[in-house]
Amino acid sequence: MARITVHVEPRHADNSPCSHAVKPSGKPRDPQSGCTGRTAYAVVCSEHGDVGDPHHVKVVAEPAATEHRQEHRAALTTR
Repeated sequence: MARITVHVEPRHADNSPCSHAVKPSGKPRDPQSGCTGRTAYAVVCSEHGDVGDPHHVKVVAEPAATEHRQEHRAALTTR
């Protein structure tokens, strides 16, 4: 059985992943990087892809990721 991972991923306004260094405001540290800035956080599951809508703050996305992880654990115990 493959391992299922759930993580919170920063996203640009066009919903593409943002792996650039950013300031606390979400704006890129290096203006020459081509990064448009981080605008949201998505919960991403290796089995289901994006889970729910993106969240605008990370502290709201983290509990959503934990909840989805718990759903997978519950599904394993009922088998």
